[in-house]
Amino acid sequence: MGRMGPRKKKVFFRRRKVCRFCADKINTADYKDVKFLQQYIVERAKILPRRISGTCAKHQRMVQQAIKRARHIALLPFTQD
Repeated sequence: MGRMGPRKKKVFFRRRKVCRFCADKINTADYKDVKFLQQYIVERAKILPRRISGTCAKHQRMVQQAIKRARHIALLPFTQD
C-alpha cells in the first residue's frame, strides 16, 4: 500500500429536483399557455423527460397532454427543421 493508505473516492451529492407543479400548487397545464409549455420542450420540439424536467409522474402526463393539444391546433411545432 505504501505510506498514503487507502484512497477515498469523492462522493458527489446530487440534489433531487422538485416538481414545479407540486411546489407552486398548480393544478392544470393550460395548452394555450405557450410560453409555459416551451419550458418543457427542447429546441428540436421534443418533450423533456421526467428525469430532466423534474416533474412528478402525474404532472408529466398533464404536461404531455397539453403539449400534444397545443401541437394539434398549431400553437407549438411538431418538429424543428
